[in-house]
Amino acid sequence: MAGSFLPIQQGGIDVKNSIFACLVLGAATSMLGACGGETQDQSVVAPAGVPGLSAANARLVLAPVEGNPGAVYFDLSYDGEDNIAVSRASVQGAQNAVMHQMGEWDGKMQMMEMLPFVMKKGEKVSFEPGGKHIMAMDVSPELKPGSTTEITVTVAGGDKISFPAEIRAAGEER
Repeated sequence: MAGSFLPIQQGGIDVKNSIFACLVLGAATSMLGACGGETQDQSVVAPAGVPGLSAANARLVLAPVEGNPGAVYFDLSYDGEDNIAVSRASVQGAQNAVMHQMGEWDGKMQMMEMLPFVMKKGEKVSFEPGGKHIMAMDVSPELKPGSTTEITVTVAGGDKISFPAEIRAAGEER
């Protein structure tokens, strides 16, 4: 009969009922685990460090006007075996951080958000004025020139490295 469901039998076992029984058993087991009164942490913490990835010469240059974004510059080097994709960054003491680069649009050079980029063994990438950089948004007034903050770079898959960055005033060398 077309359109009707007939149970499939294999070796005397009703496959439809066996699958249903497995699903019910799995759901019941999950619910019983939740009744134990203890919560289980479902979060996954990425390991610290990306083998072969290192940073040097890191600095956060504060904006001349308080409340405006600061800019982060540094040099990345990669000597790992497998290619990696650098996907995002964060700055301790800033509400948000966005990787930017300079690019041409409509015949003019302008700043634009950066997509993740791949690094291969032996490659070096500079985040520098006029090129790639990190914009640190809503920087805490507690970040003062002469002190340091922590920059974290995350690669695809969640692994990350963190490194210190010297904090500089707006007029200092970038």
